[in-house]
Amino acid sequence: MSDLPLLSTRRSSSPFVNPDDSYLKQFLTTTWWTTKLTFKSSPVNYLLVFLPLGIAAGELNWSSNARFWLNFVAIIPLASILAYATEEISDFVGQTAGGLMNATFGNAVELIVSIIALKENQVRIVQASMLGSILSNLLLVLGCCFIAGGITRVQQTFNQTVAQTMSSLMALATASLLIPAAFHASLPASGGKHVGFKPAPGNGDDLILSLSRGVSVILLIVYVLYLFFSLKTHKALFEGEEEDHNVIRTVSDNDNVLTLTPVTSNKLRHNHETHLTVTGSIIVLLAATVLVSISADYLVGSIDEIVETTGLSKTFIGLIVIPIVGNAAEHVTAIIVAMKDKMDLAIGVAVGSSLQIANFVTPFMVLIGWAIDVPMSLYFSTFETAILFVSVFITNLVILDGESNWLEGAMLLSMYLIAALAFFYHPDEML
Repeated sequence: MSDLPLLSTRRSSSPFVNPDDSYLKQFLTTTWWTTKLTFKSSPVNYLLVFLPLGIAAGELNWSSNARFWLNFVAIIPLASILAYATEEISDFVGQTAGGLMNATFGNAVELIVSIIALKENQVRIVQASMLGSILSNLLLVLGCCFIAGGITRVQQTFNQTVAQTMSSLMALATASLLIPAAFHASLPASGGKHVGFKPAPGNGDDLILSLSRGVSVILLIVYVLYLFFSLKTHKALFEGEEEDHNVIRTVSDNDNVLTLTPVTSNKLRHNHETHLTVTGSIIVLLAATVLVSISADYLVGSIDEIVETTGLSKTFIGLIVIPIVGNAAEHVTAIIVAMKDKMDLAIGVAVGSSLQIANFVTPFMVLIGWAIDVPMSLYFSTFETAILFVSVFITNLVILDGESNWLEGAMLLSMYLIAALAFFYHPDEML
């Protein structure tokens, strides 16, 4: 008997194929089990029923509301599948390569939606979705983690050094947006080839574009240094949760006390459901990426009509609505691990994702815009940069002591609601 080509029996028993079966039968069997495991990876995957409806809405040119909301819901399970496939591949390629993959694919939905929006010259949507992803992770996700984990505990603790390192990098990213805004404010109202013209956010002139592209290159270099720092030179600091993968949780019938029992990798293989192999994971990853691209294309294409019919601003749609799609899987993951008192992991998911957006995805989109001749810059409006500054500031204050409670979570959540309300009433800049 031989293992299925697309499956692994590392952690439990898995179905086998008969080597005497035809290649077609073996292929159909492995495809069935790969699909089954992927679908069972998360309850949110039942929302995949909206995927064909969203594609049909786009192909048949249904109303803008139908095209937007059906594809909006369809992307949520696809984001979960992307996260699942990336995690499966990371189990095989090691920590360093796995970290690089998580950096690349952890925010794949934001990347895909943003690239499509850039191609359609929707620069404000791209900027708003970048800022919205940062705010939702720093305030909404982290706040919910503190509330979910602290509601039944007096206090929770986490690695203060790691949290502060991430927060310092977030402060650097915030400065990279404040400086272009200050640079814009210092430009004279007349002069150069744009007489009497000050560029609106997202429509930077040559000076702001040149500054943004230079800053983006520096941020990407710093992000690479951070990966080297966390995965190589100071790896021990970032492996606080590693021990959780080497224990089995058991509950004593006598005293209901949760105990952690060390186990070997062989035992672990029999206490987890079957996992995909690299081949199966890559196939799932590529398929989900293609489907996200299709749904994102229809979603972005309906935004202009949504703005006209609902009165919502592009900034609000990009900053509040779209990030919910891309971060849905991360939101659930972070809250669940916080409830299990794994606050290091929760901080890593929430703050780490914001760090990826601020220091990797946003500058990368500036360079993508440069490559396709779209004026994407790091110049955000003064209002947006002020909101980001206050959000990073309050997050730093909350995690400064390495402890958290439900009240601190309520404060972060309140700040997010205040920002959302402000952006709901704030009109778009005239482009």
